[in-house]
Amino acid sequence: MLGKALELEGHFVAVCANLRDGLGAISGQALDLVFLSLELGLDNGLEVLGALHVESSAAQLVVVADRASIGFAVEAMEIWASDLLLKPFETVQLQLIMHRAAERRRLQRQLEALRAAVCDCEADWELSSDNVAMLEAVALARQVALSKAPLLLNGEVGTGRRRLAREIHAWSKRSEWPLSAVLCGGAGDLLEAELFGISGETPGRLALCDGGTLYLDEVGHLLPAVQTRMLRLLRDHEYERVDEMKTRTADVRIIASSSIDLHQAVNAGKFRGDLLMGLEVVEIEIPPLRERIEDIANLAEHYLSMFARQSYSRVAGFTSDALFAMNKYSWPGNIRELRNVMERAVMLCPTERVGLEHLPPNLLNPAPLYAVGDLVPLETIEKSHVLRVVASTRSLRRAASILGVDSSTLCRWMKRYGVRDGQPAA
Repeated sequence: MLGKALELEGHFVAVCANLRDGLGAISGQALDLVFLSLELGLDNGLEVLGALHVESSAAQLVVVADRASIGFAVEAMEIWASDLLLKPFETVQLQLIMHRAAERRRLQRQLEALRAAVCDCEADWELSSDNVAMLEAVALARQVALSKAPLLLNGEVGTGRRRLAREIHAWSKRSEWPLSAVLCGGAGDLLEAELFGISGETPGRLALCDGGTLYLDEVGHLLPAVQTRMLRLLRDHEYERVDEMKTRTADVRIIASSSIDLHQAVNAGKFRGDLLMGLEVVEIEIPPLRERIEDIANLAEHYLSMFARQSYSRVAGFTSDALFAMNKYSWPGNIRELRNVMERAVMLCPTERVGLEHLPPNLLNPAPLYAVGDLVPLETIEKSHVLRVVASTRSLRRAASILGVDSSTLCRWMKRYGVRDGQPAA
């Protein structure tokens, strides 16, 4: 009767008579609501709470009981349950419980999304721009935000790919569900467990953001085994947790980003061509900051104001010489490097205007940029690339992960290059 009543309201319902059938029905499914009777034949309703919670921890739980078992119902409420439905009940009581459960689930999803945004927050900069290429990228992102199609964001490290991914999620119909960001440069086994989960231990990012958006940062660094699993997820929306044969489903929109040329990676045999075709249904190019000279001053003022507020500083602007130097600089670390420079300037500047003396030495006397194919020694290309990555990341650990080396190796390189804390030694 309860199942029929819920189906008439337009819900998808599975009715199960015992624990085994119930666990089988919810296995691999993202449920919003579970009704649990305290009289399950040979199964005690209280004893199955733990098993249900492992399989569907995000669901709301309603205990169904009669007045003779009210004591057990109260105990169930203390363990996990969010509501109680006493038998016999009227339709209006069921509708009230459904309304409360739906509202709690909505608030829960909003809270998860906000927590993810706070954890991911990198002092957002405004997407408004005076640069034509950037405006076109943002316009395309807004145009395709409502689609379910995978997106590929191309751009150098520090150009704001993650920032744009968060906006695409916010503009989409999935904004009430979580956005989960994963850096793909981590260790293979750990990344696989983080993404897909471990049987009996952790649900994984896919389960946590089911219904929302999964952002794969630096997707080109995925190991071959994980690439194969991601291809299956794209095609069939199916996956298994680590050390588990049970097939699960996930309704997620995938946004991937890369700072390397994935087509070259495919030609080199380091990335699956079929996975690239699945990811680049829509491809968005984000220009580097050196090609957005008209935006440098506005971005610098944004970060300067933000850090001044945080540190109760009276810094409020720049001298004309400082602005000229910033506009002439090539910003190899892009917006991330600009952010770091502004944080440093606020700490060093005792006056209201940031001058040349408050900017790092490499900005005033920048080293030349080299590209692959330039007629220079290999070590010169390596040094240029390493310094650009270090300048655009928040920590040496993150830079080492992107470069594919351990932190001790990166420290040795920086010492050999005469670099201290990401800046050339004086």
